[in-house]
Amino acid sequence: MDRDTANPEVATLPGPNAQQWIDFHHEHSAPSEFSHEFVWDVTGEADGPFVTDVDGNVLLDFTCHIGAAPLGYNNEKILDKLREFSLVEPMKVAGQDMYFGAGPDPETAEFPASSHLVEKLVDVSSQYGMDTVFLSNSGAEAMENAMKITHDHKPAAKYAYTFDGSFHGRTLGTLSLTRSNEVYTRHYPEIGGVRMVPFCEASGDTDDACDCGFFTENGSQLRNALQPEGGHVNPDEVAFVTIEPIQGVGGYRFPNTEFMAEIDDVCETYDIPLVVDEIQSGVGRTGEMWASDHYPIEPDVIASAKALRTGATISRSDLFPSEKNRLGSTFGGGDLLASMQGAFTLEAIEEYDLLDNATERGRQAKELLRDGAPAHVDDVRGKGLMLAVEFDTADRRDDVVREALKRGLLTLGCGSKTIRLLPPLDSTEREIELGVGILNEAIEAAGTPSAKPA
Repeated sequence: MDRDTANPEVATLPGPNAQQWIDFHHEHSAPSEFSHEFVWDVTGEADGPFVTDVDGNVLLDFTCHIGAAPLGYNNEKILDKLREFSLVEPMKVAGQDMYFGAGPDPETAEFPASSHLVEKLVDVSSQYGMDTVFLSNSGAEAMENAMKITHDHKPAAKYAYTFDGSFHGRTLGTLSLTRSNEVYTRHYPEIGGVRMVPFCEASGDTDDACDCGFFTENGSQLRNALQPEGGHVNPDEVAFVTIEPIQGVGGYRFPNTEFMAEIDDVCETYDIPLVVDEIQSGVGRTGEMWASDHYPIEPDVIASAKALRTGATISRSDLFPSEKNRLGSTFGGGDLLASMQGAFTLEAIEEYDLLDNATERGRQAKELLRDGAPAHVDDVRGKGLMLAVEFDTADRRDDVVREALKRGLLTLGCGSKTIRLLPPLDSTEREIELGVGILNEAIEAAGTPSAKPA
């Protein structure tokens, strides 16, 4: 398959082979989210955003596995480097209890180890004075460890602040911070002391005043909750404030700049650690290495995963516990392949100027989506290749997802009535034009009575 000439070709979804795989999977698997009845054929041809399913259908994937495959499928920018190595067993690294290398010293190592990944993460986070990283298996673990180190840093703490619409993971700890949908949290116990304040959303690409209620006549809800500002919460008892610089599951909600500046000022004034969840928005997705780079904030902790291929909690050494065994996990160091992929992904972003590419291709996509958008499209927004199209109703959104899939384009819903688009960071002008063209066809089809389900 050549991504320069490939096109979506779809007969039936799911086809007969896909249906067999789906039925086989569900014989013993617990119910979970499956956005599409699409079954990737890992032995089939794939290149960049183009992928083949088990029935031979070719699809254009604008989900990138919810950002966890930032360069799409079989991308030579990474595959070419991976082919050089004979992989070994075990691939898993036993937490932070064992080290591994690839030759006599790090400088001449045959391939990057987890230590090299840590070094690269410090380098791309140095603008925030960060010098220390703890690797883990997932984004939820990265957030859990962010919660742990901030509580260790402030032993008297018994409160934390999160935002309306947030999503931070599936563990009980991270679900205690999640406020996007009750299906994630219903009947599960929560960590005590977590408070919620509104998320002040920007309007499209503008910073129009928001009526979410975060700002009041006498300051902000966050500031006013603190004892020195008239509230009852002692700032010394606040372990952290955590925010997604751009909300993902909550609907690709982009924050108001004044709102972000206020959060940063409150945290700085009262020495409250600011934890940013960059699990979906980070590693080049928005045209900057971190989505935080777009806003007037100075994070104290970054939680990363997905595109990084492993979890990482990034901060300053003074925030991390100095006592051994305060942090740990048997497989918390990730694995050899994940470390290599993470390091190679960061190298590819720099080597191929993918931050600039994400910015330019994102601009192109927004222009194409906004040009002649029908009335049932309420908003088109995004930074880089973290894009969203919001519709007048949830049913309309779901219709568009179905219509796009029929035409060979994979998309994902988020929020209540929004589609999110996550094309590969190295998407070409042709691929954006092709994908957005299919989506526009789907949007038009979903606006006609014939597209409505009976």
